[in-house]
Amino acid sequence: MKYSKEEVMQYVVEEDVKFIRLAFCDVFGKQKNISIMPDELPRAFENGIAFDASAIAGFGDETHSDLFLHPEPETLTWLPWRPEHGKVVRMFCSIHYPDGRPFECDTRSLLKKAVADAAAAGLTFYFGAEQEFYLFNLDEMNMPTKTPYDNAGYMDIAPEDKGENVRREICLTLEQMGIRPESSHHEEGPGQNEIDFRYTEALAAADNVMTFQTVVKTVARRNGLYADFSPKPLENGPGNGFHINCSVKPDTASEKLCRMIAGILERAVPSTLFFNPSADSYARLGQMKAPRYVSWSAENRSQLIRIPAAVGEYRRAELRSPDPTANPYIAFALMIWAGLSGIKNRAELPKPLDINLYKADKELLSTLKKLPSSLEEAKVSASSDAFIKKYIPSEILSIYCK
Repeated sequence: MKYSKEEVMQYVVEEDVKFIRLAFCDVFGKQKNISIMPDELPRAFENGIAFDASAIAGFGDETHSDLFLHPEPETLTWLPWRPEHGKVVRMFCSIHYPDGRPFECDTRSLLKKAVADAAAAGLTFYFGAEQEFYLFNLDEMNMPTKTPYDNAGYMDIAPEDKGENVRREICLTLEQMGIRPESSHHEEGPGQNEIDFRYTEALAAADNVMTFQTVVKTVARRNGLYADFSPKPLENGPGNGFHINCSVKPDTASEKLCRMIAGILERAVPSTLFFNPSADSYARLGQMKAPRYVSWSAENRSQLIRIPAAVGEYRRAELRSPDPTANPYIAFALMIWAGLSGIKNRAELPKPLDINLYKADKELLSTLKKLPSSLEEAKVSASSDAFIKKYIPSEILSIYCK
């Protein structure tokens, strides 16, 4: 349900809400929040709530440190793991300067701009997220270890799969918050799990990714575990992927889907910095179903983009290179702009590569365009690219390239 400001204030009274979390994220997608009491809610809606931006990496220094959070009522949700009496709710916020100007490093607003550009072209992009994570045991001091919660494998069941009840609790918590998980299962790595989301429009999908990571980490701790979303938690184990499923509507004959894929492939190399923003990201790429080359195919999991077996409204493209350290607002925005570029310029999709790239010979591989092999290489590619400079604010690009 999407709430208005008046409905939010009514909800707070009727549901015995005692704390309101105003949520946002830094440029790397790390979620932050400030809690206010119900009496402050009218002021928050009217003028925003100030916070010290100099304490957030990349948000400025002490000379110009005040920014304002403006809660968006349609994002209201309650936090089921908090007390039922004296509830805690959360709203995502836009970020502005004291004079009302939008803050350049507000990546949620960046995605709004991409969505608006798509709407101006008569198009809507839909996203479905698949995020993998490991569950590790805690030590006697409740600190994370690298000991997996179980030693199960892909789609194993209990008792080998010890994460079954944890995933169940995560899915039920998400449902209580209005988010609909589509499926969940044990992944290939020991203690590795995956939960997939139903399709929705871009902004809601990115908000859901932010919420998902919070819920997973919270439920894991409640069960005496640590949830690890890093790209390569175990040196010899599969990495964690953030597979992004994307489709565009209207698209009666899948022509726009093909041109969207062509656009995303064309911009894949310079966009990698934002899909894979940490040094560890590059230890994952190129092995265990994580792509290394710019290619596509149907159903083939060794490719950068695959088109899963599906028909009708479920037909989509799956981008397989991102990992869960990516900021979903930036990632989705770049995919929309790249897709729009492909559609507007009637980009031709190259021939599919229907081979296993992990077993292909070196001669063939030498003919393919590669993704960056290190964070430094990704920074160089992004910082010199006209597409990236056009759509990513210079302030954000500078922070990523430092």
